Amino acid sequence: MYVRGLELVDFRSYQRVVVELGPGPCVLVGPNGVGKTNLVEAMAYVATLESHRVATDAPLVRFGTPRAVVRCAVVHDERELLIELSIEPGKANKARLGRSAVTRTRDILGALRLVLFAPEDLTLIRGDPSERRRYLDELLVARQPRFAGVRSDYDRVLKQRNALLRSAYLARKTGGTRGGDLSTLNVWDVHLAEHGARLVRARLDLVDALAPHVAKAYAAVSASRSDARIAYSSSYPQSENLEEALLAALAESRPQEIERGVTLVGPHRDELTLTLGAMPAKGYASHGESWSYALALRLAAYDLLRDDGVEPVLILDDVFAELDAGRRERLAELVGGASQVIVTCAVEDDVPSTLRGMRFEVGGGEVRRV
Repeated sequence: MYVRGLELVDFRSYQRVVVELGPGPCVLVGPNGVGKTNLVEAMAYVATLESHRVATDAPLVRFGTPRAVVRCAVVHDERELLIELSIEPGKANKARLGRSAVTRTRDILGALRLVLFAPEDLTLIRGDPSERRRYLDELLVARQPRFAGVRSDYDRVLKQRNALLRSAYLARKTGGTRGGDLSTLNVWDVHLAEHGARLVRARLDLVDALAPHVAKAYAAVSASRSDARIAYSSSYPQSENLEEALLAALAESRPQEIERGVTLVGPHRDELTLTLGAMPAKGYASHGESWSYALALRLAAYDLLRDDGVEPVLILDDVFAELDAGRRERLAELVGGASQVIVTCAVEDDVPSTLRGMRFEVGGGEVRRV
């Protein structure tokens, strides 16, 4: 699989730009701040329907324009498919596959499989648990797009349940003796347990499949003897029946939830634990070890997707400037045979020679092949 062409209209800093890419290594060169990351962010958005840089769509649309359009031509098994997205903040985004409009935007998920590594990925190691949950869920959806619906259903129920708890909390805080109407809380518990159990089971299976890839990738990137291990840590005691276990945990935590006005257990509170040897990576890993671990998580995702039968596009956004010479060469050796590797850099000499394929200069709102 590879991206053959990309067209952006009113996306980020671009009024309009067209880039013709090809398989193998592609290097986007230009000073910082000229729009290199905007290009790869657009491709990643097509693959995940999320930005790795911002939480909402509004910053993706060029200032003063109502919408942004991203068109991405993807080649898989020698057949080309055009994916088109119209991003309209405040409205439902629209999408097309080929010449046909899709009913739901998420129906395009899976048409482009892509793994992006960017400097922001250090938050996978040093950031909040939400960053690691997002990593798991994005990979889960990349492997099985139907889980986008499971995530959406869980988020919808969680939002409704939190709203109910919040209203009861506020009623008590303002002097209400009955603390609001919680008569429907049992119903929301059942829905939350149903969707939550499906999400947790999928995450558990994913972590089992991912763990050996993470250990292997970390050893390869870091040339270290430290064992990189991942494990799924739940916010409640688990049993063979995950739905029953979550229902029981919700019942047990209800007094605290009513007191605090928020749902305290469920997959939205779970954690992916990362360790190096016997120590947690967060707080103990050095800067170099953190970079190696973040790379290992992305390379493991890439290997797992490839094992599923589709070799994804691999993007390395401004990565090599942060790595020492040894890690640069080891990373280049690991990814050099990928179907397509898209590299962004400010200084081309930072990129190992084995990854210097098609070369593009980025600047002034334009992208030129040189």
